[in-house]
Parts: sequence; C-alpha cells; structure tokens
Amino acid sequence: MQPQTESFSMRIVFVGAFIVLLSLGVRATFGLFMQPMGLEFGWGRDVFSLAFAIQNLVWGAGAIFMGVLADRYGSGKTIALGALFYVAGLIGMRFAGDELTLYLTAGVLVGLGQAGTTFPIILPVVARSVPPAYRSTAMGIASAGGSMGQFAIVPTGQVLISTLDWSGALWILSMFVAAGIPLAWILRGRPAAHTGTQSLSAAIREALGHASFHFLFWSYFVCGFHTAFITLHLPAYVMDKGLSSTHGAIAIALIGLFNVLGSFYAGKLGTHRSKKGLLAAIYALRGVGMAMLLVMPLSPAVLYAFAAWMGLFWLGTVPLTQGLIGQIYGLRYAATLSGIAFMGHQIGSFIGVWMGGYAYRTSGNYDSVWMTGIALSLMAAALCLPIREKPLQLAPAH
Repeated sequence: MQPQTESFSMRIVFVGAFIVLLSLGVRATFGLFMQPMGLEFGWGRDVFSLAFAIQNLVWGAGAIFMGVLADRYGSGKTIALGALFYVAGLIGMRFAGDELTLYLTAGVLVGLGQAGTTFPIILPVVARSVPPAYRSTAMGIASAGGSMGQFAIVPTGQVLISTLDWSGALWILSMFVAAGIPLAWILRGRPAAHTGTQSLSAAIREALGHASFHFLFWSYFVCGFHTAFITLHLPAYVMDKGLSSTHGAIAIALIGLFNVLGSFYAGKLGTHRSKKGLLAAIYALRGVGMAMLLVMPLSPAVLYAFAAWMGLFWLGTVPLTQGLIGQIYGLRYAATLSGIAFMGHQIGSFIGVWMGGYAYRTSGNYDSVWMTGIALSLMAAALCLPIREKPLQLAPAH
C-alpha cells in the first residue's frame, strides 16, 4: 500500500472497530438491567429473556435488510440509520413501564440498531479497504473492538446503574451509541459495481445453493446461542450461586478483555491457516470451558478463569466466518450474504436467551442450558470441517 492509502485504510479499520466497540459494549450491559428493572416493575427473568430474544431475532432479520441497504446505497448512511434506531430504543427502554413497550424498545428498536452498527455491515467495509493479504487481520482488529467495548463499557454500566439508577444509566449509554452517527461519514461509500459481475439475486442463489454456506449458517447459530445466553444470564447465574452482581459484571468484562486477543489472533491466524480448522477448534474449546464451569465449585477465581477462557474464543468466530464468506463468495455482496449468515447467529441468540429464561422459570436453574451449549459446541465443530474454502466461480449477471 502507498502511505496515503495505508493511512486511509487504517482509519477505516479503527473507526469501524470503534463503532462496533460502542454498539456491542452497550449491548453487553443489558444483563445488568435485569435485576433493577425487574424489581421496579415486577418483571421476572422470563420477561427480560423474551425482550432480548426478540432483540436478537430482529437484529438477525434486520442485518439482511441493512446489508442490502449498504450494498445498494452505501455503508455510511446505513450505519447512521442503525445508530438512530439504537438510540431511540435505549431512550424508549427508559420509559418502558409495561412488557409490550419493553419488547418494542429493547427488542425491536435496539435490534434494528444493532443490525446497522455491527459486524455484518462494518466488516465488509473493513475488508474492502485493505489488500487481500491484510483482510483477515483487519477484520480481527475490527472484531476486537466489540470485545474491548465489552471490557470497557460493562463496568461503566455497572457504575452508572449504582450511581444514577438504571434510568440515568440508559440516558448515558444512549449518548455513547449516538457518537456513532457522525463517525458513520468516514465509512461512507458502497462496493464498486463492475461490468460482468453477479446481480444481487444471483449471488444469493449461488450462496444458498452451496453446502458450505449452510455449514457456516448453522455453526454461526451455535455462536449466537453461546454468546447471547452467557451475556444476558451469566450475571444472574453467579448471583444464584452466592456471588455478587459486581462479580458478574467483572466476568463479562473479562470475556471482552481476553477476546481482544482472541479476535485479533483469530483474524491474524486466518491469514495463513485454514479458517474452517480454526473455527472448529474455537467451538470445541468453548465446550471445554463450559464443562469446567459446571464441574468446579463456583468461586470468584473459577468464574474469572472461565471468563478468560471463554474470552479467548468469544468473537474469534466472527472474522473467520466473515472472512470465509468473502473468500468463497466474493466481496461485491458481502454485506448482504453476511447478513443472511448472521441470521443463523441470531436465531441461535433468540433460542439461547429464551431458553435461559424458560429453564430458570421451570426448574430454578440453568443446568440444562449449559449442557445444551456443550453439545452444540461439538456439533458446530463438526459442521465446520466439511466447509470448502476455495473461491467459487462467479455466476453471470442477470
């Protein structure tokens, strides 16, 4: 790269990482609101679980819509729109005095906001801004932004709730997200259209007719199940086991801190090694971490060791999955195809958070969900192995 081009590329990488930091960092605080809002309004964990299950499902469906917008009208406008939805959802959540309003704000609006400000939209922009040799590493850096947000913003959210109450905390967090609106201008632009390339419909048909895309979709489902369940329910789980809310917040933050390393090195290793092999290893090692948590008596040290272990394998799936989509199917419609694959992630997220709330309401514990998570780890590892990493021949435009 020429120095000017390199400077421009790195600016896009770091701005993209910062927007993901804000979006996913604020999202990771939602489990902290379960106890104070539940006490004030008399809502059980099942109410919050459904709200955030809706959020995850809308996030997934919205990612397809936002991906189409980004590919056709530009990523900057799409990111700004997503940030506006996100801010509206957080402010609306502040005034949610009944369950339906919670579902519409924390569920629908925040879900749409996350669809426009996270990986399916940001990572294709990052990938297009750097040469092929640097793409996997650049996406690892951008993915690490989400983890750094989890590390930095979750403890901040806990402090805000303690000092300003949950309602004041939501005002401040909405201001964090609003910072992404002016930054979206830096990520403006859309993929260049070249004569002879595929149409959008042809690209979608080709991907859906390719077995590897389905393997990526359903392994991403498992990623969503794990991350959504743990993010929302781990703070409550540790309190059930006799630890404090502060221990839960620190654990979520540690997952984010260690995944800064995990995401970066997953992307970096993906430059030179088999992405599908790395994905299979990540999913299998997540299962090891969950099994360790279940068999050992819970203490702060055990909790923090679990958080560090899971953090190493938390969002490392993202640069590898997104990298495989670009590698196999090309970058022209990467935002749209990433959005479709991400729908699998969010179906898993929906089931993970809903299942956590249902299991607690019916059995008083989360044991069945942890066991399901371990079994799904093995399934995802097996699904990754038959993925064919070779680029496909582009179908003609129609």
